[in-house]
Amino acid sequence: MRRPHLPARLPLDPYVPALLGTVGLAALLPARGPVATLADGASTAAVALLFFLYGARLSTREALDGLRHWRLHLTVLACTFLLFPLLGLAARGLVPTVLTPPLYSGLLFLCLVPSTIQSSIAFTSMARGNVPAAICAGSFSSLAGILLTPLLAAALLAGDAGGFSADSLLKIALQLLLPFVLGQVTRRWVGGLLTRHRSALGYVDRGSILLVVYAAFSAGMVAGVWSQVSVPRLGALMLAEAAVLAVMLLVTWYGAERLGFDRADRIAIQFAGSKKSLAAGLPMASVLFGAHASLAVLPLMLFHQMQLMVCAVLARRRARDSEPAPHRVAEVSRALQHPAPRAR
Repeated sequence: MRRPHLPARLPLDPYVPALLGTVGLAALLPARGPVATLADGASTAAVALLFFLYGARLSTREALDGLRHWRLHLTVLACTFLLFPLLGLAARGLVPTVLTPPLYSGLLFLCLVPSTIQSSIAFTSMARGNVPAAICAGSFSSLAGILLTPLLAAALLAGDAGGFSADSLLKIALQLLLPFVLGQVTRRWVGGLLTRHRSALGYVDRGSILLVVYAAFSAGMVAGVWSQVSVPRLGALMLAEAAVLAVMLLVTWYGAERLGFDRADRIAIQFAGSKKSLAAGLPMASVLFGAHASLAVLPLMLFHQMQLMVCAVLARRRARDSEPAPHRVAEVSRALQHPAPRAR
């Protein structure tokens, strides 16, 4: 029996230390008074810029072309915005013995945010799956999440977190959807510039997220929400998230097989349908949760690193499984070099 091969070093996203450092800075030097007002305004502008860039980068033609594989995209959307929320609702039974209500609200919010784009593409490519399908599926999920995530949050989290109203949904539309639409409208003029400076704009993306994290965790420190969290509760949260991730990885792989998808499509469905976007979730949480955003995004930040580590190992395994067995390669090579004589 072949022993499972694990990578010598599990992947750590370099962005994670930056996030942790930002959280530490907010814990030691939280923004207060006029500084807090300035940080809040800057984070609002950063979120608007972030979604403008999302809109300007998404090719409308690629999105329309991707509609031809509609069964795959509907499957990913169903995993992201139906199966994940159902698992989040099922986790309500963990309150209050395992999870506190604020931590559960964060876990449920995690289940409502859209899928990733970059890491879904990277892992699908590593596993030799359908990369164009992963690109379109991640893009469609991000676009749908601008509308579906706040609507689902308003429906499912109103009794837990509070603060959800028509005014908060309007704020989401103005801060997230409007910049995204403006990005799409101006893409014909700015799309080329963004493509040429993609690497530099990556720092803008990540810097915007760090600013949102600092403002959210500063507000949490000032409000004293971190007194509600203990180490055993954090451990329980990580176990709950591991269970959610395991269920989604199994459902996306074997469920896609039952639906008749081929191996390449199943790989794209698994990596796009089992992941959640930190970049999209953090700005939404800052708008929807206000001072409680720090606890709301904590489960998402933990899940982000967990999904990267697990999916990196899984992608390598999928890549090895798609390779022909060495002895079979040798047999085919010998047959080509010494073909059998024809029967007369």
